[in-house]
Amino acid sequence: MSHLDLHLIWFLLVGVLFTGYAMLDGFDLGVGALHLFAKKDEDRRILMNAIGPVWDGNEVWLVTGGGALFAAFPPVYATAFSGFYLAFMLLLAGLIFRAVAIEFRSKKPWRWWRQMWDIGFCAGSVLSSFIIGVAMGNIVWGIPLDKDGEFAGTFLSLLHPYALLLGMTTVALFAMHGALYALMKTDGHFHTRIRRWINPCIITFIMLYAATSQATLLYCPHMTGTIKQHPVFFIVAGANMLAIANIPRAVSLKRDFEAFLSSCAAMIALMGLCGAGLWPNLLYSNPTPELSLTAYNASSSTGTLGNMLIIALIGVPIVIAYTFSIYWIFRGKVQREHLVY
Repeated sequence: MSHLDLHLIWFLLVGVLFTGYAMLDGFDLGVGALHLFAKKDEDRRILMNAIGPVWDGNEVWLVTGGGALFAAFPPVYATAFSGFYLAFMLLLAGLIFRAVAIEFRSKKPWRWWRQMWDIGFCAGSVLSSFIIGVAMGNIVWGIPLDKDGEFAGTFLSLLHPYALLLGMTTVALFAMHGALYALMKTDGHFHTRIRRWINPCIITFIMLYAATSQATLLYCPHMTGTIKQHPVFFIVAGANMLAIANIPRAVSLKRDFEAFLSSCAAMIALMGLCGAGLWPNLLYSNPTPELSLTAYNASSSTGTLGNMLIIALIGVPIVIAYTFSIYWIFRGKVQREHLVY
């Protein structure tokens, strides 16, 4: 296996792991973002029980993706985590707070106690979604890097309009994804109420997605180079549009699982287009593209890439098998008589 093959394989593997995280933990965060729209205590408990058995397993994909990035592209890991340090600390705080809220909310029957954790759960979910989107916005837009490949900006420089727009788009995407998951996991009167949330979520996402797409084409021309050279990626773009268009169709036909799968397919296609636009860059340098950290100049040695690939071929199937087993065990609707969260 050539060195070039290893670069590409690890670029794809890191992308797959982060895509898995966005697709799986995305609906967790979306359910949290919509949590306060459920007015009854029982309905809020149903939402938490819908994600309760799986949310921590979903975050394994984030840890695995970070580990893969560290192993294969250590300079990228170092620059990203130092440059985005404050943002990642806020993300970590949001993830921790929502996790604590899931576990603590129903420990006491007091109304003020549950309302406090409800607000924390929602705020942590929205904050985490928004920061993930802002981070992605900066990766697409590019960040200032010096000649040593180190971040040369400030925290405030990360909060430019494009990054903020992508942050809002991510919140809307996860909210739609979460609403579809909640629709799939509930029944009865609450299921009917959740169905009313779907169209506003879809409309909000499509409007923000259209604005983000236009901004990307206008202000991030480097994202279209690979796609123009390889027209096969237009098939991915078409699949993305068809998947998004199928969501309201499936919802109207009450094919809830199909709607959720369409949302998953749209997220996979979006991440695929993002990866195709970035290749071979992992951290694009703006305004000096020649200083970018790529899959070539920021990778580990050939031996390390090869050895870590063997470990990945063993570990990743275990993560996938674990994920499938958990979802199989906890398949079906949330039962009101078995509310534990």
